[in-house]
Amino acid sequence: MRTIGMLGGMSWESSAEYYRLANELVRDRLGGLHSAPLVLASVDFADVEAMQSAGRWDEAGALLARAAAGVEAAGAELLVLCTNTMHKVADQVQAAVGVPLLHIADAAAAACTSAGVTTVGLLGTAFTMEQDFYRDRLAAHGSEVLVPSATDRALVHRVIYDELCLGVVREESRQAYREVIARLVAEGAQGVVLGCTEIELLVGPDDSPVPTFATTRLHVEAAVEAALAPELP
Repeated sequence: MRTIGMLGGMSWESSAEYYRLANELVRDRLGGLHSAPLVLASVDFADVEAMQSAGRWDEAGALLARAAAGVEAAGAELLVLCTNTMHKVADQVQAAVGVPLLHIADAAAAACTSAGVTTVGLLGTAFTMEQDFYRDRLAAHGSEVLVPSATDRALVHRVIYDELCLGVVREESRQAYREVIARLVAEGAQGVVLGCTEIELLVGPDDSPVPTFATTRLHVEAAVEAALAPELP
């Protein structure tokens, strides 16, 4: 099995899920005492968030590119960026390494296609919902992408940064997300992409009347599949 490289810490709450899921999936696939060969670099999210807020994306990309090179030097044979938002700089990260970077939106889009869902609602940080780097990637796979209203986008974003990234899970926020999802469904969403790795800490399939696509799990599943495949994608 190939060694999976993970760039985490954005936030570490969801990076812990990446680590847990990778090991559980390998155990389930290979049995016995098998676990996932991993190299993990975890950055300081406070630094990254400051760059996001200031629009210093090139600087954030350079930081993650350096971390990615370190992960590759430590033996990683493929790479996952354990965050949706920072896929804005995915090309910059990929350019810094010689191993493939598995894009989280590709994993989400493949799951939507497999489920026959062509119109999806997208939840995530304001950057992910409002900018085109993620929506265009989904659209390239044939998905029509709906995003919440400005008021709902602000709510979704606030809960991610002020609560979920700090490990805080509130029932009132879960209910608020359910209401946002219901409004997206009323607008025509056939499914909902949970396009922030922390959202899965708050909502799941039971909170939506349509299928949800949990990007953390889907991304890890794609990484484990690639690590076990005869050839890399």
